[in-house]
Amino acid sequence: MQEYTLKDGRRIRLLAEGRLVNLAAAEGHPAAVMDMSFANQVLCAVYLSRGNGKLENSVHPVPVAIDQEVARLKLAAMKVRIDALTEEQASYLAS
Repeated sequence: MQEYTLKDGRRIRLLAEGRLVNLAAAEGHPAAVMDMSFANQVLCAVYLSRGNGKLENSVHPVPVAIDQEVARLKLAAMKVRIDALTEEQASYLAS
């Protein structure tokens, strides 16, 4: 770990030389998982670059629509079909 102190006194701790920690400081993940991670990152970058929502300077979860699109594309690539939720199932999940 490296630590840098900014002019205003705040500190930044840099893990694994700034690389993806799960790749550089651990055993990593198989390609089947990483491709979804990279797809999420790219779609989130597109989301941000298009100005979709003014986000405050903090950590935010991946938008649900992006997560769902990555999952849909991954399943389609694997030739896996899933059913759509019934209204009752969707209502249950939302409760």
